[in-house]
Order: sequence, then C-alpha cells, then structure tokens
Amino acid sequence: MGFADVVGISTSYVKQDFHLSDSLANLLPMMVFLWFAVFSVPTGLLMNSIGRKKTVLLSLAITFIALIIPLIAYRFSIILFAFALLGIGNTITQVSLNPLLTNVVSNEKLTSSLTLGQFVKAIASFSGPIITGLAFGSFGNWKLIFPIFAAVTLISGLWLVLTPIPKEKQEVATSGFVESFSLLKDPVILMLFIGIVLLVGIDVGLNTALPKFLMERSDIPIEKAGLATSLYFAARTIGTFVGAILLMKVSGRKFYIGSMILGTVAMFVLLILSNIWGILVMVFLLGLAIANVFPIIFSAALKKEPQRANEVSGLLIMGVAGGAVLPPIMGVVADYSSQTGAMFVLLLALIYLLFSAFKMQRDK
Repeated sequence: MGFADVVGISTSYVKQDFHLSDSLANLLPMMVFLWFAVFSVPTGLLMNSIGRKKTVLLSLAITFIALIIPLIAYRFSIILFAFALLGIGNTITQVSLNPLLTNVVSNEKLTSSLTLGQFVKAIASFSGPIITGLAFGSFGNWKLIFPIFAAVTLISGLWLVLTPIPKEKQEVATSGFVESFSLLKDPVILMLFIGIVLLVGIDVGLNTALPKFLMERSDIPIEKAGLATSLYFAARTIGTFVGAILLMKVSGRKFYIGSMILGTVAMFVLLILSNIWGILVMVFLLGLAIANVFPIIFSAALKKEPQRANEVSGLLIMGVAGGAVLPPIMGVVADYSSQTGAMFVLLLALIYLLFSAFKMQRDK
C-alpha cells in the first residue's frame, strides 16, 4: 500500500524532466487518488464474487503493470496513465487486503496485526524518496525505483499465490453507492467524511509539495529536498506507535484535539521559517500530528452509526480520494504565487480539522 506514496517525490522529478507547471505536475497525485472515489465500493462487490485472495492478487497484478510502464516509455501522458493504474491497484489493495487478513488472524490479534501492517506501509512510504535519491545520485536515473518496487510486488504476489488461505464466508448483503452517500445527511458523518478528505489531501499535499517548498526556500538540489518527505513519513511511523500506546489511556477526541493543535502550529511556523533545519523540525512535528488522525476519525464515524458499519467504511474509504482534491488546488495556487501559497492551502485544511476535533468533542 505504501508504494502509491512514491507519487510525491515522483511529481518533483517529472516536473523537472518535462519542464511542467505546478498545475500540470500535480495531476500525478490526482491520477493516483481519484480512483478511491470510483473503485472502493465496486471492489467490495468484486470480493463477494471472486473472493478476497483473488482480489488482492488482481490488485498486485495491476500495480506490477503500472510500475513497468515508465520503464518502457517515458512521456508525460504515459506517466499519467501509469500512475492512474497505480492508483487503481492501490485502491483495490487497500479495500481488499484488510478483510483478507481476517481470514488468517484471530480477532484477538487482528488489531496488532493491522498496526504492524501500517508500520510496514510507513517504511515503504519513507524509503521511497531515499531510494529515489540514491538512484538519481548514484546512477543519474531516478526511475530505477520502479523496477525495485515492481520486483517487490512480483515477489509479494507469488508469495500470496503459494500461501494457502481459508476461503471466506460468502457475504449476502453488500453496500452500494446510494446506501453510502445517504449517510451524508447526518451532519456529524458529513463533517467526519470531509475530515477524511482533507486529512488525506494534507498527507498527499505535503508528500508532493515538501521537496518543491524546500527547493524554493533553501535552493537545495531535488535529491536532497526529497529527503524531507522521508522525514515526514519517518515521523508518521514513530507517531503511529506512540499513538497506539497513548490511545490506551487518552480518549480519541482529546488526542485528536492535541494532534491538530500541534499540526496547525507546526504548519504556521513552517510557513514563516527560512532556516532549513527549523523547517525540517516542523516537518517532523507535522508527521507526528497527522499519524493517528485517520483511525480516530474512522472510529468516531463507526461509533456514530454502528448498525451501518459497512456503509460507513465504504464511504470513508471513498474519502481517501481527497488525495486527488487538494494537490491540484495547490498546483494552481503555486503557479499564481509560490510554494508558500500552496502550503497555505494545507494550513486552511488543518484549521478545519482542528474545528472538527473540537466539534467532535461537543458531540460526545
């Protein structure tokens, strides 16, 4: 699942290679995350037809093809197509992989197994820019990351093929688009859905804009600026484990409020700093602030409508398409102002999440 995050550092390299405007370059993350709005519910229906294991294998096959395409032809239109396939594959993976895990893990170990999976995903996310920088610095070709990720995908697929997994029980009832969207009539669910859209948009927006922001502020080369993305994901990895411990003692609402205060302050300070080390400290704090917000919002929505958990889950997964919403807006703002202006868009999103955190507390 972490392979989709390579779109962040890739955006900076593609922009440089093809001399693109920010508006055009930021179509790449849009191509990846748009498909969460399109394929999440259909993937659930597909799982009921062909099973979870075959659905995950299909997602890995699509991901493998997406990672091979840039090695065959390197044109901007081809790259857009490749990242669209990567987004489709990642959508299917995210929807089908967690249910598949329930086939082989007991209920007592499911939460810890999912947490371990998020940890591995975070490792993939923050290692991507490091591998890309090493490939560019050592071989002058950043695209070498694609065969590396393709090889890992192929090995994962073969491993899954050879792994015997008990067949899941056939689901009788399934969620549909109408059932999912009808939940938005509830103002609390609507607020939480918008929160997911903006949260993922912030995550992808930072992933995409941080290298360009550092290059604008500090005049450093792209292979070094890309390491800021790795720092962000490293902070998220640490934050996930710290949050897992703290959330045993602190309520989700209080943790959400504290996280958003930290994130909003860190983003504001980042926008006014020019010292590279100070900026990197703020990037690290942003990673810590964002790390645990998704499960907190997800849990709050499920508790609000426990009898419609399937529809709530489908709707919130659609919200991951927020990664296709904020980056294009940031690209337009950057073209007309600067990368600082683009990052200001993320500050506004964080302010909304801070409002959402306080509102969720009052709704208790």
